[in-house]
Amino acid sequence: MADRGVELSALPKEVRDQLAELDLELSEGDITQKGYEKKRTKLLAPYIIQTPVEPPPKNDVQPPAPTSSSSQLPPPSSSSRYRERRARRSHRSGGTRDDRYRSDIHTEAVQAALAKHKEEKMALPMPTKRRSTYVQSPVENHTPPDSSSGSEDETSVRRQSTVIAPPPAVNPNLQSPDSWINHSVQGSSTSSSASSTMSHGEAKPQPQSQPQPQPQPQYRPQYQPLYQPQYQLQEPPHVTAVAPRARGPRVDLPSNAVVRGMSRVQSRSSMMETADGVPVSSRVSTKIQQLLNTLKRPKRPPLSEFFTDDSEEIVEVPQPDPNTPKPEGRQTIPVKGEPLGVVSNWPPALQAALARWGATQGKSPALTALDITGKPLYTLTYGKLWSRSVKLAYTLLNKLGTKNEQILKPGDRVALVYPNSDPGMFWVAFYGCLLAEVIPVPIEVPLSRKDAGISQVGFLLGSCGVGLALTSEICLKGLPKTPAGEILQFKGWPRLKWVVTDSKYLTKPSKDWQPHIPTANTDPAYIEYKANKEGTVVGVAVSKVAMLTHCQALTQACNYCEGETLVNVLDFKKDMGLWHGVLTAVMNRIHTISVPYAVMKACPLSWVQRVHIHKARVALVKCRDLHWAMMAHRDQRDTSLASLRNLIVADGANPWSVSSCDAFLNVFQSHGLKPEVICPCATSPEAMTVAIRRPGVPGAPLPARAILSLGGLSHGVIRVNTEDKNSALTVQDVGHVMPGALMCVVKPDGPPQLCKTDEIGEIIVNSRAGGNMYYGLPGVTKNTFEVIPVNANGVPIGEIPFVRSGLLGFVGPGSLIFVVGKIEGLLMVSGRRHNADDLVATALAVEPVKTVYRGRIAVFSVTVFYDERVVIVAEQRPDASEEDSFQWMSRVLQAIDSIHQVGLYCLALVPANTLPKTPLGGIHISDTKQFFLDGNLHPCNILMCPHTCVTNLPKPRQKQPVGVGPASVMVGNLVAGKRIAQAAGRDLGMIEDQDLVRKLCMWPTVMHQYLTEALHWRAQTDPDHVLYVLLNAKGVTVGTATCVQLHKRAEKIAAALTEKGSINTGENVVLLYPPGIDLIAAFYGCLYAGCVPVTVRPPHPQNLAATLPTVRMIIDVSKAACILTTQNLTRILRSKEAALSVNIKTWPTIIDTDDLPRRRPPQIYKPPTAEMIAYLDFSVSTTGMLTGVKISHAAVSALCRSIKLQCELYSSRQIAICLDPYCGLGFVLWCLASVYSGHQSILIPPFELESCLSLWLSTLSQYRIRDTFCSYSVMELCTKGLGTQTDLLKARGVNLSCVRSCVVIAEERPRLALTHSFSKLFKDVGLSPRAVSTAFGSRVNLAICLQGTTGPDPCTVYVDMKSLRHDRVRLVERGAPQSLPLMESGKILPGVRVIIVNPETRGPLGDSHLGEIWVNSPHNASGYYTIYGEESLQADHFNTKLSFGDPQTLWARTGYLGFVKRTELLAASGDRHDALFVVGSLDETLELRGLRYHPIDIETSVSRAHRSIAESAVFTWTNLLVVVSELCGSEQDALDLVPLITNVVLEEHHLIVGVVVIVDPGVIPINSRGEKQRMHLRDSFLADQLDPIYVAYNM
Repeated sequence: MADRGVELSALPKEVRDQLAELDLELSEGDITQKGYEKKRTKLLAPYIIQTPVEPPPKNDVQPPAPTSSSSQLPPPSSSSRYRERRARRSHRSGGTRDDRYRSDIHTEAVQAALAKHKEEKMALPMPTKRRSTYVQSPVENHTPPDSSSGSEDETSVRRQSTVIAPPPAVNPNLQSPDSWINHSVQGSSTSSSASSTMSHGEAKPQPQSQPQPQPQPQYRPQYQPLYQPQYQLQEPPHVTAVAPRARGPRVDLPSNAVVRGMSRVQSRSSMMETADGVPVSSRVSTKIQQLLNTLKRPKRPPLSEFFTDDSEEIVEVPQPDPNTPKPEGRQTIPVKGEPLGVVSNWPPALQAALARWGATQGKSPALTALDITGKPLYTLTYGKLWSRSVKLAYTLLNKLGTKNEQILKPGDRVALVYPNSDPGMFWVAFYGCLLAEVIPVPIEVPLSRKDAGISQVGFLLGSCGVGLALTSEICLKGLPKTPAGEILQFKGWPRLKWVVTDSKYLTKPSKDWQPHIPTANTDPAYIEYKANKEGTVVGVAVSKVAMLTHCQALTQACNYCEGETLVNVLDFKKDMGLWHGVLTAVMNRIHTISVPYAVMKACPLSWVQRVHIHKARVALVKCRDLHWAMMAHRDQRDTSLASLRNLIVADGANPWSVSSCDAFLNVFQSHGLKPEVICPCATSPEAMTVAIRRPGVPGAPLPARAILSLGGLSHGVIRVNTEDKNSALTVQDVGHVMPGALMCVVKPDGPPQLCKTDEIGEIIVNSRAGGNMYYGLPGVTKNTFEVIPVNANGVPIGEIPFVRSGLLGFVGPGSLIFVVGKIEGLLMVSGRRHNADDLVATALAVEPVKTVYRGRIAVFSVTVFYDERVVIVAEQRPDASEEDSFQWMSRVLQAIDSIHQVGLYCLALVPANTLPKTPLGGIHISDTKQFFLDGNLHPCNILMCPHTCVTNLPKPRQKQPVGVGPASVMVGNLVAGKRIAQAAGRDLGMIEDQDLVRKLCMWPTVMHQYLTEALHWRAQTDPDHVLYVLLNAKGVTVGTATCVQLHKRAEKIAAALTEKGSINTGENVVLLYPPGIDLIAAFYGCLYAGCVPVTVRPPHPQNLAATLPTVRMIIDVSKAACILTTQNLTRILRSKEAALSVNIKTWPTIIDTDDLPRRRPPQIYKPPTAEMIAYLDFSVSTTGMLTGVKISHAAVSALCRSIKLQCELYSSRQIAICLDPYCGLGFVLWCLASVYSGHQSILIPPFELESCLSLWLSTLSQYRIRDTFCSYSVMELCTKGLGTQTDLLKARGVNLSCVRSCVVIAEERPRLALTHSFSKLFKDVGLSPRAVSTAFGSRVNLAICLQGTTGPDPCTVYVDMKSLRHDRVRLVERGAPQSLPLMESGKILPGVRVIIVNPETRGPLGDSHLGEIWVNSPHNASGYYTIYGEESLQADHFNTKLSFGDPQTLWARTGYLGFVKRTELLAASGDRHDALFVVGSLDETLELRGLRYHPIDIETSVSRAHRSIAESAVFTWTNLLVVVSELCGSEQDALDLVPLITNVVLEEHHLIVGVVVIVDPGVIPINSRGEKQRMHLRDSFLADQLDPIYVAYNM
């Protein structure tokens, strides 16, 4: 280090001063560590004695001397350089801790509290952060990304030798960090972190080993296939690249390739698993296990039982604890100050005093201002102050407007905008205003539009009606300007006229003009601004008589004498700085030396030097100034403070001020400072000076201290701390009540009832010397300035009004006043009060100090879930490593938990210098809180602890065993007049009316049982009717198929199958085609040849690694004998790229159908019965299940007929389809419906929309389409991509007024928000709001509901979410709290019956219950396609019966939860319409706390939490809720999302989020239908494949 050879005391004084200034800058966070080192080295360079230094051997780092807790070695620091610096700094300043907060008792307490926690080591999992996200500290600070930070000191490896007593028996589930270290030493040879080698099932070595039950696997996939492809996700792109990753092609990925219907025995898991079914390789899982272990730790404060009101199911307040201390003293009585003495020559008004001194003592100095170096800049005499003030008063009243009009009238309000460094101009302006009888409103100089709280200052100026601002020329030049040179219009500010008050611009009044000086009255003299807890800035008006009386009271209390010298370090615009340094000083002809903040920063000792030089009698300081002086104090032997008779400590009411005063006295007593001169005082803008300690008599005993129990204080009672010295608060008195004042202590909330003697309350004051009102705010004024205290019976104790001071305290022995905090800093958590300043003090007593800046900590509370939650935000030093920060944070948690018995909700560290500042450098708390709530704080480290501090959750629901039988239905529903929840579509008659038959060119009397017959018949009767039109991205027709063309092409394919593929009837054939007419022809070709077609989505050529394994899997599972495909896809299947993902040598026969010979099959196959399988429908469900179902010929014709009836389809109709044609209803509409009903289908492949968004909508307009079918992904593309371009579409002539029905085909709950947005956005181009509706199908029945052309519009209901979690349906009004809008899923199709069933008991439910939807219909699927036959599953899902009610009907279980409601609308039959509402998939529901949650509801809340959340998905793992959110903003927003997501889920769903994972856009997998694949995401998360930006583990 540069100063190794330098003796600091030998340096010249100016160098030492510069060094002191540097140290101060570093401690305050105004300079970085690097900048500090650089400047320091430069300063010391000329004085270094060069000595050759022998480098020490590399590994031989000398251990530092043991610290006070000698049993533990201090943590080895990141580098020896740091240790050296720290040693040097501690030698210099008595420790790095900010001595303003310093209290050795407190530090000991914190160390003791942390030591207690050492016994029960908290294994906190450290959050993982992508390395590129933040610029990090140097490399040597990096630890492996995961190394656990649970250990409070890094010396746990050496701990065995230092611990003497055997460790206590710990909870067997808790892992001690020692065991991690041991594991990592033995097990981890790689660079992976220590914790990742710890698998869940391993037993942990314990002193008293207890038998451990093996944890059961939490989650087992239902079925696992024989074949498990080892597919890898695409390699993640380079994360530092700027462009966001576009969402990749949508891929149907089965989660770990789970196939429904494969035998469980066959499954061979390719991954080694631990006892609870978690892959060993999983880093994440170990993290979560640590988290779970943390949660198992018993909470120290026993939680009383919580109960819930069953009807409301909302949280209840805990039962009061019988052991809570209660106040026991008698009722207090008001305390009276000594009478205000009357002195004969006291002036009748303050201006009169100035006039007197101006006339008689003109040469006497009034004010000395200092320059930036601390040297006197100018001295203003009383004569000058008087003459300039008179000039200004004259100018203000006479010279501002034109000759005739007077701009300012007495009583108008004027803003005073002067910098802190120019007290002279301010004094002149203030007294000038008083002489002109206008009311000055001093405010801070606005520096930019982004100043903390700037708009609130606008509120103050508005409420005070300010239109004019006085300022100095220099200040005016410095104000932010518009490009035109005008002063910026600040946000929320009224329009101001700016007036410069420099002498050269003032007019000398004429000889006969004299200012009017009336006797002080109750008119306002000036307005002092005050920011309250929420950040609102209000103006406290002080009357002329109050201003004068206050000066007299201060003169009497502080014993001011004429002609004394006073050093003022405080802000002269308000509070003590104004009252003592500007007003009382003039009244007593005192010489004030004003030391501005900038001088203090540059030379912290300047005020002490000024006291010494001017032999000042009084100094006016804050604890911060005492602390700065001590830090800068080296060996200033020459300063003497013996002249001081009164050192007034303005913030002496702060609980930690006592330690600052003590430490300052300790250092400066040797410089003549007398103990009795220290005078702490208590003030507030409303009550002004409440109490001040009078200067003591030399030798008199010093006042007593109160050592109070923090536990008692939190309950609002005074208990002397006896038992646990760790949780004690030492407070000093602030002296006696002011002369002439009366004071009471009243309860801070509720009516102002007098407190008991041992109770903490708010101090209220009655005095002529106090504020009068909040100017312009009469409502708020009444509550604060006109309080009449009442006794225990609620009877007022008198007539006189008191003013609330906002200070919390009590009256001690000898009528001394003690203040323990401010109402503004009060955090009410679970009915207990905590003081923000106390929490700051505890946080600052936690080592290692190298993590945060001392003066830059904010503590506030936010309301989440019916209680206040404590949040701490601190600025982190740039050189702090992740490890240090996390360790510091976890220790702060423990210290606060131990000392204050309150859990922290959130602890956030932000980069240096990013918190909003107040003008004098403190933290702007309300802005910081707002940043936190808005997600604009941008922390670099965050720790959320909702599990420990949220103790008011409702009790978990205990499910009652349900008795099966008719009685349960009778009792539950029918008695209440409810009906069984069932509904049916209209009858599926076998033949329509005769007219229609004639119209349709005589269909045979019996409908075709087989589609092959229908196609054949159409080819004969109407060969040239166009069935299909295929469009490309430009909207151009690229293919058509008439009935005969389709028939002939199908024949060719059938011939090829029998000849080339030598396929036997009944064998399965895979069709691998892009969406188009080839796919349709191949399908009918298979039917003609008697094979069973299986449509499969072709692999994505750019993403074979992810998509080809799924294709391979379906081919293997379906045992396909052959693949029909195009030439292009044949090449891809046999390519080298494909060989990397699958074995290409074992493909079945591949037939390329692009150019087939013209052959006809010998005959068209006709199945012997309609129950034979027509085709297989394979699909990946949202839970990652690959499921194939068998669809019979009978089901196909019943389904087509049902759709034909519902949508009124016949050959003259045209429909447009923009859907994926591979499974479900999409396939039916694309390939089957037209051949059956004869209508023309315009086919729009969804992938074409990527290159031309408006393709679908312009097609609808161009062809005047009445009915169209699309998917949610298509609708979302149009909403997001075209929503802003409706004018452009209109200009192109797009008109959607022709569209009668636009149906979204899906297998999920209708996405109401999306359909609403779509309808609203495209209303401008003529889309009818009634057109958009949805369909619903499932695996067991491809189409259950479909909004037809007739029948009532789909209806929307609002259900109560709390009831829904209990599987009950309670309808509420729109806009009710906790309500969820649900839209009907379309009309039930003809021939379909549904019933709502309890999935556990299988009994029918009433219509006020949520249950599983069961369906009975001729087009139900015949069963799962299985190889080995899972008969039990077949019977369970496809042919199942109710346990009672109607035990004959066979039902199929859809696996979806829903309910039926009878609406007011009429169906076509004339009966009231029964609507089916789908709520969500049963497989996907989350069972948490005994309640049933639907992921989509939580995700909707999460997506609303912050503008940067693009998409989110939730799942559970080991009872923890995991939220994965895609970040669409910048990566610095990532950590902002963690508290917001936690808040919103807690607030709206009463759940605590366990893990928050922030990922890049496009990471959440979505299948072709636009549904999230949450299970797949879960597997990727557990396998650590997500490459997250940030993972936060909530504790």
